[in-house]
Amino acid sequence: MPIFMDRHDVSDSITAEIIAQLHQRDLKVQDQFGCRGITYWFDDKRKTAFCLIEAPDEDAIRKMHDEAHGDVPYSVIEVDPGVVEVFLGRIADPVKAADTELNIIDDPAFRTIMVVAIDSHSLTNTDSFSFQTGFANLQESLAASLRKYDGNIVRNTDYHYLVSFRSVAGAVHAAIDIQKQFQKFSAEQKQKDAELKIGLNAGVPVTSKQQIFEDTIKLAERMCQLVNAQVVVSAEVKDLFSNESNSKILEANGVYCLTKADENFITELMNYTDEAWSDANFRVDGFTKPLGFSKSQLYRKMVSITGKSPNAYIVDFRLKEAMKLLKKNAGNVSEVAFATGFSSPSYFSKCFQKRYGHIPSDFLPSQTRQSTR
Repeated sequence: MPIFMDRHDVSDSITAEIIAQLHQRDLKVQDQFGCRGITYWFDDKRKTAFCLIEAPDEDAIRKMHDEAHGDVPYSVIEVDPGVVEVFLGRIADPVKAADTELNIIDDPAFRTIMVVAIDSHSLTNTDSFSFQTGFANLQESLAASLRKYDGNIVRNTDYHYLVSFRSVAGAVHAAIDIQKQFQKFSAEQKQKDAELKIGLNAGVPVTSKQQIFEDTIKLAERMCQLVNAQVVVSAEVKDLFSNESNSKILEANGVYCLTKADENFITELMNYTDEAWSDANFRVDGFTKPLGFSKSQLYRKMVSITGKSPNAYIVDFRLKEAMKLLKKNAGNVSEVAFATGFSSPSYFSKCFQKRYGHIPSDFLPSQTRQSTR
């Protein structure tokens, strides 16, 4: 049977002991609905509880909760238990809790999520032995920093990491360590244009979305995509870190702390861009109305956050999408140019070469390159 995680938002009067009692009521009636309560998390500070349940479907979970205590969950999502374990550290009751009759678990599911993205297209001499050795050493150092600060790697490739931290301070210190290691690597390998982006955001596993930590991960990824800084932290991460630590590490060079207004701007900007970027008739004016900015306000805000003018931002976004299509062999150069909103293949090729130092056809498989000549 599938595994689900549900979310309950409870009142201020609810304690960990009360949640444990409600969980026991679920266990008493679960067989009637074909369910099996596996474990749960409770966050007394944020007054949220999350249950991990094996069940035939969402409806069975809601009916079980309704029968047991009447507290129907705010949201239910299907999850991969392996992914839950990596994010949250367990998929069973804690050992001490499992040995007690009432099974009181005061363990929050709130996590700080880190996205690490290295722009592989900005790296040069990637086929050289020196680079390969240096990059392998960088990866080992990166993994060591994550282990040192108790980061759990959810998934990774050579150039992208998704990591979960229980501690906000641990996530921040790991990010600064990785930043220093990358700067050292870039200097040793003479990678002047090498780009590292680290986004730190914090949140809970279940919201209104259908994937675990979806909202938190999406904003962290967008922070990496948009913000003109190596390390970017959300407003909540900044506040939590400041409350936990007296360290001035967030004032270090290359760290950008977002405000809630910045986060809203990034979300609205990317939501609208995702809808409109491939339209060749789309212009900068199209941003002003949905974002609620005048042209001058939009220009200042975008330069402040992204380091790019609105026009440059659109072109850069389209070029990144074009690179994805080229690597997927989704068409020849002309087809990719038009698919990504460029009005002519020649202008596309000019912009592409300026951005990546190569012509677009260099990234097509050899057979495709030969057929387009």
